[in-house]
Parts: sequence; structure tokens; C-alpha cells
Amino acid sequence: MAQNPDFDAFQLSEEHVELRSAIRQLALDKIAPRAAEIDDTGEFPWDVYEALAASGFHAISIPDQYGGSDGDNLAACIVVEEVARVCGSSSLIPAVNKLGTTPLLVGGGEEVKARYLPEVASGKAMFSYALSEPGAGSDAASMKTTAVRDGDDWVLNGSKMWITNAGISTYYTVMASTNPDLGSRGISAFVIHADDPGFSLGAPERKLGIKGSPTRQIFLDNVRIPADRMVGDEGTGWVTAMKALDVTRVCIGAQAVGLAQGALDAAIGYAKEREQFGKPIADFQGVQFMLADMAMQIEAARQLVYHAAAVSERGETSATYFGAAAKCFASDVAMKVTTDCVQIFGGYGYVKDYPVERFMRDAKITQIYEGTNQIQRIVIARALMNGTSGAAK
Repeated sequence: MAQNPDFDAFQLSEEHVELRSAIRQLALDKIAPRAAEIDDTGEFPWDVYEALAASGFHAISIPDQYGGSDGDNLAACIVVEEVARVCGSSSLIPAVNKLGTTPLLVGGGEEVKARYLPEVASGKAMFSYALSEPGAGSDAASMKTTAVRDGDDWVLNGSKMWITNAGISTYYTVMASTNPDLGSRGISAFVIHADDPGFSLGAPERKLGIKGSPTRQIFLDNVRIPADRMVGDEGTGWVTAMKALDVTRVCIGAQAVGLAQGALDAAIGYAKEREQFGKPIADFQGVQFMLADMAMQIEAARQLVYHAAAVSERGETSATYFGAAAKCFASDVAMKVTTDCVQIFGGYGYVKDYPVERFMRDAKITQIYEGTNQIQRIVIARALMNGTSGAAK
């Protein structure tokens, strides 16, 4: 078969390469020096947020018509990956802004987009996403939070669990049941403001990792909001939520790739310097094989994430399959790679003098949030059974 010199399907565009260079430099200059402190204090890194916002990297996927950078899904993945490569907590700034605003982009009307997206694009506000509940995690459709129509308003009652950046964000995309008899078809999406009367926060969760990104429960006690804060039509919330996750799960895959790459970077540097039996441990074949396996796994995960980003950008029917596959595979790789990197460091890997234990702790959540990897495997299998996987046949 003759080669086509114009065929570049597996090569990043010049714009994406430039983006990667820019966000990598910012991450090295502004975020990496703060990463250990952010983890130690568990405080939200406002200085990092300001640095990302100043460059437009805090919410890169907002269209230019709303003042955003108009970055595609691959651009968002590159930003999240490069930030996660130095600090998992900080990578949730662009990731969660994307998660919170994507329901508006895929399911909202022009009025709700024009009202909220410019504030996020300018850096004046952050957006969180509220789907899970104390008794409805993987089975999110069984939510108990309700929204009842009262004249020109909706009144919301209930609680949401595991809300990333709760207490930091100004706005929250909240899923609530407007008709419990219809199950998932009775779920609607709303925008809740942090200063709405009846909105309150639970105590910050004491977490294993991503400690610089607060996670809290939110409570809705007769929160009355105007009807124009509904995202899309009544009863479309579940479809909107699932469409959003098809897009944003890919960014969790990118976060996982970044965490794994950051750990591998550290392990390679350490293996070259650490001497045992009179020579660097990098000279030992056992260590070389571990590093080689990790590099292969990370690159395979990266390519799957990038492909999934392109599929979701094109709106293909296989986006659900590839989003789930990318998130699942990349997060499993991140957990394995970061654990192996701790092993390469030996006893030093188990203490906070080196970053690999932080990468390992941060990596674990990527197997859990935005759908556990057990749920992802159900999604993948369902796509295989109904013929929407888009996998090579």
C-alpha cells in the first residue's frame, strides 16, 4: 500500500503541540513547586487557580462566544494531563470546571449558557457537578433529591455526596427528580448558586488523596430557584448527565495518564541516581523491565484517551464506549504504575520526602469517581452487545 504523506491521524496538530508546551511550562513553573505543600495542607490552591485562569487553562472548553478559549476535548485532556503530571489536586480545577459546565453545553438553552459560561470563562466563578447521593452512587438514577414546581419557581430538597470543589465553586449543576414515578426519565438538571437560601455544606471529607481539592456533601433545604435555572427541558436531566459524562470521563483518563507519567518521571530519575551493589539500580535488568512495562502501559493509555477525546468531539455513537474504556484503562494503569514506582523507590517511596506516594494516593480516586471501573466495564459490555462500540471488527 502506498504511503500517504498527508496522513497524520496519530500526530497532534501544531496547535495542540503548542498548547502542551505552554501548559507544561506553567505546570513546572507555578504548580510543581507547590504540589507537596498543597497535599500537606489540604488547602485549595488559589494561586494555582489564578495562574491557570490568567492563561485560560482553568476552563479551556468554553466556546469563544462566551469568552472562553474554545478548546476541543483533546485540548482539555492535554491541560488536565500536564497539570496532573505535577499535581493531582490542581488538575481538578480544569477537570471540574469542565464537568460542571458540560451539562449546560450539551443540554442547556442559549439563555442559561449566556448567563453562566462567561463568568466561568473569565475566572470569576467555578462550577461543580452534583449527581451522586449518600445512597445513590453507582445507582445514581435512584436519587432521592426532589424538585417540586411552585408557580414560577422550583423548590429543591435533598443532599448530594462527594461533590468536588464544594465550598469553592460559585455554581453547581444539580440533578433532581421532578417526577419520581418516571425513574431516570423524571430527572431534571438545575443550576444552584452557593448563596441560595437553604443551600449548605457538610464538613470537608478527610481523604486519601487529592487533598488540595475539597470534597464535601451539599444540602438543599427548600432551596427555591426561578424556573429559568433549569438546564434543558423537564425530564431531560438524566440524558444530559450521561452525555456530559461521555465527554468528561475522558478527562479523568487524562488525569490518570498524567499521574502515571509524573510518577514514572520521578522513578526514572531516581533509578539513575540510586546506587546499590556498586552501580545505579537503573543498570539492573529487573528495574529496566519494570520501567519499560510502565512506559508502554502509559503510552497505550494516552493514545486511547486521545482517541476517545476525538470520538467525543465528533459526537460519534461510540463516544460512550470509548469514554468508558479510556477512563477505565487509564485509571487501572495509573494505579499499577504508581504502585510500581513506589516499589522502585523502596523504603524511600513510602515516605513523603519523594512524590511517588502522593501520586499513588491521588491515582486511586481515578478508579472510583465519574463512575467506578466496575460500572465502566458494564458500560463497555453493553456497548459491545448493542453494537455501538465502534471497535474494529
